[in-house]
Amino acid sequence: MANVTTYKGEEVREPKIVSALLNDPRASWLWLVLRVWLGYKWIDAALHKIDNPAWTETGAALKGFWSGIVVIPSEGRPAISFDWYRNFIQSMLDAEAYTWFAPLVAYGEFLIGVGLILGAFTGIAAFFGAFMNWNFMMAGSASSNPMLFVVALGLILAWKVSGYIGADYFLLRRLGTPWRTKPVTEPTLSAA
Repeated sequence: MANVTTYKGEEVREPKIVSALLNDPRASWLWLVLRVWLGYKWIDAALHKIDNPAWTETGAALKGFWSGIVVIPSEGRPAISFDWYRNFIQSMLDAEAYTWFAPLVAYGEFLIGVGLILGAFTGIAAFFGAFMNWNFMMAGSASSNPMLFVVALGLILAWKVSGYIGADYFLLRRLGTPWRTKPVTEPTLSAA
């Protein structure tokens, strides 16, 4: 892989603190706290939905939410700022997708939380959590979503070590990654 260099021929490197936070297993203690906190937030949000038939059986809760956010008021700002996203939500309403999408949201939130707390496939769980946060923000529901989104992005970037104190310690060693890996070699001592 080619390195990025300056016009003077110097290699461009990330700051040491960034490398330490994203690659050093000692940073896993910080990520453990953030990961468990974020996982708890997802499970807490999911449990309120899983126990509610309007989410898991009829989808009426999501239908009500979607119906409210697609409205363009005669005065003031609409909940959704982007027409393309409003059209997407309206098409989901028209197709009555809330009947299957609401349980997907409820159980998806729960699975994201479990994955984060256990540290199992942390980067993947954080990605899906961030994607849900992004969709909630696009729908005009700020709430705590921006903060949760930022923490999820950190977990995604630190995927190698964010689950180090957790199931990923074993999973990454056992399963590896789908992209090409190179074996670790011992440094050779050169005769001076």
